[in-house]
Amino acid sequence: MIEIRTSKRVEIIDITSEVQKEVDKSGVKDGIAVVYTQHTTTAIIINENESGLKEDIVFVLDKLIPRGAGYMHDEIDNNADSHLRAIFLGNSVVVPITNGKLDLGTWQRIMFVELDGPRTRRVIVKVIGG
Repeated sequence: MIEIRTSKRVEIIDITSEVQKEVDKSGVKDGIAVVYTQHTTTAIIINENESGLKEDIVFVLDKLIPRGAGYMHDEIDNNADSHLRAIFLGNSVVVPITNGKLDLGTWQRIMFVELDGPRTRRVIVKVIGG
């Protein structure tokens, strides 16, 4: 398990090295890593860890699913936009493991997306293989 402390309402954090540590601990050389967030207002994505792109992702999420747009769930928690954004981004990724290393593309990184922070969050990493 990876624990993440976020500092903003919406934030994108590279967790690739933490996931690789979980793979290392498992001893698996060839298999898969399933990376899963246990929260309904967070997401896991694979993309480039470039500051401009991360700002673009936040900008697009805000345009597509704006905060305070009259969602019914806002009457309960005032965070319906966070839940809806999480649905679009997804709560897990699967990454191949080859020779004990995450088999990501040149610019690919595993990113945790906070959508209703700041909070302390948990990400589960299940490593399967031999």
